[in-house]
Amino acid sequence: MNHKKLYRLYREEGLSVKRRRGRKRARGTRSPMPEAAYPNARWSLDFLADSFGASRKFRILAVIDDCSRENLCLIADTSISGARVARELDALVRIYGKPGCIVSDRAIEAPLVQAQW
Repeated sequence: MNHKKLYRLYREEGLSVKRRRGRKRARGTRSPMPEAAYPNARWSLDFLADSFGASRKFRILAVIDDCSRENLCLIADTSISGARVARELDALVRIYGKPGCIVSDRAIEAPLVQAQW
């Protein structure tokens, strides 16, 4: 049955089909993020995922200094909670000092998130 016949049958029965809405698009324009000029100006947070064979999955939290491209920490665990991320960031702040901002891209569809310290 093609879509035209289905539409005709729905009309004969007095039914209506909800129209699907279009995909939400980002509003405004995105400007490229400026380069980090000095160390500790901006840190990037990224979550990586992999698995041991077919069953055990694990995640890795990577924190990178954008200017020096230094890997500040890698934390691997089966699950990483928000409290654990905050605890690890506090430890990094004690070691390296406060960054100017922290950038994270948690989801592919979500816009880039930037937190100021």
